[in-house]
Amino acid sequence: MPLRTPSPAANPSPWLDPFVVLATCVWLGRMPGAPGTFGASLGVGLSLATGGLAERLAERLPIAAVAIELVLLLLINLVGIPICTRAAAALGLGVDPGAIVYDEAASLPLGLIMIPFAQRSGWMLVVAFCLHRVFDIYKPFPCRQLEHLPAGLGIMADDWGAAAWMAVCLAIGLASVHWFGLSGSPWL
Repeated sequence: MPLRTPSPAANPSPWLDPFVVLATCVWLGRMPGAPGTFGASLGVGLSLATGGLAERLAERLPIAAVAIELVLLLLINLVGIPICTRAAAALGLGVDPGAIVYDEAASLPLGLIMIPFAQRSGWMLVVAFCLHRVFDIYKPFPCRQLEHLPAGLGIMADDWGAAAWMAVCLAIGLASVHWFGLSGSPWL
């Protein structure tokens, strides 16, 4: 059954709709200027939270921390599809309203999954954040194409593409650091 856009009488303020509250990360997406940047910054914190939680759970379970973190992030991202679908319909501001920043917050940690939690230094997080923003804004192949998928899937998928590009760049950067013998650098 297709989702319908609620009538104004049914929801006089779409900003109070629970799906809008979630998709805007408790209205963080309403920040003026660059809401996606604020959403991505929340993603940095989410990466630290899921990585730390996964490490603690891995101490008690016979499962690798990276597997636990991956499951957590997959759940967060998959739940984002219907959340963003419903929020976009409630807002009625187009296919991917700028105020919806759940996609940035949820996707950035996916690109950091390849970096062990203990190695997610401040510099690493800043570089990851900047790379994610660049790829989310300029949308290299296939990000622009993924954006055209239906509803919440399109909202989320282009950011998954940005996270994949970010992960590739981080992997190349880390390989280069090790190749040139800079792995003991205080900058990493």
